[in-house]
Amino acid sequence: MDQSQRRGRGGWKSRGRGQSDNPDKRARNETTQEDQKRRKLNGEEADLPVYATKFSKDEIDAEERKPKKKVAVMLGYSGKVSNHHEKTIEGDLFSAFVAAGAISKANADDPKKSSLVRCARTDRGVHAAGNVISLKLIIEDPDIVKKINDNLLPQIRVWGIERTNGAFSAYQLCDSRVYEYLIPTYCFLPPHPESFLGKELVRLAKETDDLARYEERQNEVSSFWKETEEKHIQPYLDSLDHDLSASVRKKLYESEPETIDIQQIKEHAQVPDAGERNDRLALADAQATAGFSNKGQVAQEARTEKEPHNPDDLEMAKRSDSEASQPVEGSFSNPDDLNGLEQTSPISALEAALRKLKNIIISAKKAHRIHPTRLARVQSVLSQYVGTRNYHNYTISKLPRDPSAKRVIKSFNVTPEPILINNTEWLSLKVHGQSFMMHQIRKMVTMAALIVRCGCPESRMQETYGHEKVTVPKAPSLGLLLERPVFDTYNSKMRTTGGEDRGEIGFEKYAEKMGEFKQREIYERIFREEERDDIFHSFFASLDGTGTPDLLYLSSVGLPATKKEGPAGKHGGVEGMAAGVSEDEEGAADGQEG
Repeated sequence: MDQSQRRGRGGWKSRGRGQSDNPDKRARNETTQEDQKRRKLNGEEADLPVYATKFSKDEIDAEERKPKKKVAVMLGYSGKVSNHHEKTIEGDLFSAFVAAGAISKANADDPKKSSLVRCARTDRGVHAAGNVISLKLIIEDPDIVKKINDNLLPQIRVWGIERTNGAFSAYQLCDSRVYEYLIPTYCFLPPHPESFLGKELVRLAKETDDLARYEERQNEVSSFWKETEEKHIQPYLDSLDHDLSASVRKKLYESEPETIDIQQIKEHAQVPDAGERNDRLALADAQATAGFSNKGQVAQEARTEKEPHNPDDLEMAKRSDSEASQPVEGSFSNPDDLNGLEQTSPISALEAALRKLKNIIISAKKAHRIHPTRLARVQSVLSQYVGTRNYHNYTISKLPRDPSAKRVIKSFNVTPEPILINNTEWLSLKVHGQSFMMHQIRKMVTMAALIVRCGCPESRMQETYGHEKVTVPKAPSLGLLLERPVFDTYNSKMRTTGGEDRGEIGFEKYAEKMGEFKQREIYERIFREEERDDIFHSFFASLDGTGTPDLLYLSSVGLPATKKEGPAGKHGGVEGMAAGVSEDEEGAADGQEG
């Protein structure tokens, strides 16, 4: 066997640059078990989750012994995944079980004693309106659900508990899962004509005599950027000094923007402390995990204090030249610390102007309303996923011939009527599939959006299921939520053989409570964070300005365009920053959507 290959989760995979050399899952499990045995023999403390609670022997002996039953717990949450050593949704839930008396003090020190199994794992930042865990609980108290919820934060709710048979596993007996993804309609606008991707799409369409068909596929949005340029962008640039205006125009869409020398700023200006600065970089870090090579632009935008913009009044974003030249936070903002440098330095003037122009563009995009023809094309593209497909390009650490890369999608639909929140128009995309690999749904959403916004033929999607490696960045986690898992086979069996104390596992009876929870704890959070941080704008703007040929398979040339030397090929590509796969990512490649 070729030594460049090794056995990993889900099949054989090449040992590429940046990938870990750790042993496979079985070997890791064996090592972990041996380590646990050694610790036990040596009298050492077991490596338990941070939420494990250890009671004294006297407290355990004083507690009344009660029988525990195998159950399914239906719950919803707005939060992050379980992590062995961090405070998590799973940890809060387990602690609430203990506090409510559903888990005895004797079993509170280790969740394995209660046989806890999740139906679907969700990544950090991914929500769940409905999820199911199976475990053994003490459920004699008729008010046990209320007592559990009384010990939980409002963003975690237990909907109900159903008794199951002893062999029930929430993971193994789940037939399928339904996810929802919320996305602003402006994400389906074409790239700006002056961005790298925008220019390349037109250039390659001309080279292949496909320009007429390309323009036809973009017909319903063909006037957007022209009107935005005439009504909003150019008037603001005209208000600036000529040299500054030219610099802003050049810097806004260049593929390799110059980055501010942070060390120089720290030497000559008052800057926020590390904690505050890290908060501002959180968005850039999240985008970097999507594989952006244009990290300079992303970090630069994230470091600049975001100026609120009013989507209802684009004129509010247009300022005078004198106002644009005022220093921005994190630049030369303290006259006492300038050390002889001019307060209105070229850096601060340029950054302030860029910030204002960015807000003008964002406001124009958020005022956009999707055309019915565009919406129909979104649905047509999503329908291409239905059936059994090879999704090796839509996850990590999967080779094309790996059987586990094939997944079944039952349906993928967009709501026919967009919803309007804070003057931003949103679409709800719902996908129903048997199971999903890590990042699969977020990459499917990105691909669908890129096909539409780049005026790419829908047939190009079929090439992503082939053996060729195709770069598919993953969309922001912000818009993704698990709507519900489906247990039709188990429920059908319970209806005939389950008995009176075995109920069906579903969420229909909790629909009203779940709807209110989704609106309050999930939807409003998604809308609020997008309004504050412009996450979707930053994501697609970064892809448009990547400067590499990685996404040019979306052009009229197709996959061969990605093999040509691009003007910024030296950057390592759209997924250059994500080339190294960590052990956690590698191990999770066969897991649920994250």
